[in-house]
Amino acid sequence: MSESLIAIVPAAGVGSRASLPGQAALPKQYRPLGGQSMLRRAVRALLADARIAQVRVAVSPGDGWVDEALAGLPRTVWRPCGGATRADTVAAALADAALSDATWVLVHDAARPGLPAEALARLIDACLADTVGGLLALPVADTVKAGGPRVRATVDRDGLWLAQTPQMFRAGLLRDALAHARAQGLAVTDEASAIEAWGLAPQLVPGSVRNFKVTWPDDFALMEKWL
Repeated sequence: MSESLIAIVPAAGVGSRASLPGQAALPKQYRPLGGQSMLRRAVRALLADARIAQVRVAVSPGDGWVDEALAGLPRTVWRPCGGATRADTVAAALADAALSDATWVLVHDAARPGLPAEALARLIDACLADTVGGLLALPVADTVKAGGPRVRATVDRDGLWLAQTPQMFRAGLLRDALAHARAQGLAVTDEASAIEAWGLAPQLVPGSVRNFKVTWPDDFALMEKWL
């Protein structure tokens, strides 16, 4: 394969929603899952595909846990270039890597350690044949309500998808889209939304229920069952 693939894992956050009251302030990506940190498991999931030449983990300056968490992993580097937001961290990681515009970049959540190898391969195969890129996602199965604390409306779920990661785009396109979103003051919560704001339509590639994002305290026990 002649295409170059690099993965970026933004891991500069603290994951406060995943902590129980009174719990030590250990960022959630470093909390253990079956004897390994969640970050290590997420990186190992990316390394399962040999087409990914390198995994670059972007952490906060002064991070004191990453060295131990990633010790001994092949094709993996970490950089203290994390920013205030996910978009800032990804943009900084792109700048730090100094990638060519044509390089394919897969951005993956540190909080998705259950990424199956077959879902990752499916995304790579689909995006390499696409002019824009895409993301793993699942069609919404549940009835969707708008409101809080009371229901305002029931939302038609037809055509709705739950975004997952990795999300895969060319480095040049992703850099430009993130810069455009920042200049416009847009709060993008994933890479695909920046690409959409740039006027392009990413491809939706079927993901996996195992690839859920560990967000709440109970999610750790559920993920351990999958692992």
